[in-house]
Amino acid sequence: MPCKYGMGDDDISRKKKISRRDITDGLGRLAFGNIQDSVRLLYESEDKILEALPELNLFNISEIKRQKGGGTEIRFFDRLKALEKLGEITGTEEKQTALSFYDALEKSADRISRRETDDIHD
Repeated sequence: MPCKYGMGDDDISRKKKISRRDITDGLGRLAFGNIQDSVRLLYESEDKILEALPELNLFNISEIKRQKGGGTEIRFFDRLKALEKLGEITGTEEKQTALSFYDALEKSADRISRRETDDIHD
């Protein structure tokens, strides 16, 4: 049975685990990605679009609707939400790095302090 990402159960079981890097790369593409190819969908003929489709970058599109009157509606993922999520993820990583550094510094200071105390008592 296909899932909402267009992959069947077999595809998902063979798919590698999604890393933090994959997530930040995807959010970066949503936040800063180019929509030029998406706009081509509005102005090119259907034949040209079908021919160029494999090369088009349509990553930022969340939805495409063909109107009954002949128009096309394209909705994009929210860039601000992508930026906010990207900021949350990278901010969390920076905090973890800073805390790890601080913990290591604190442990080193504690060890030095113990050595000096041991040297005084010897």
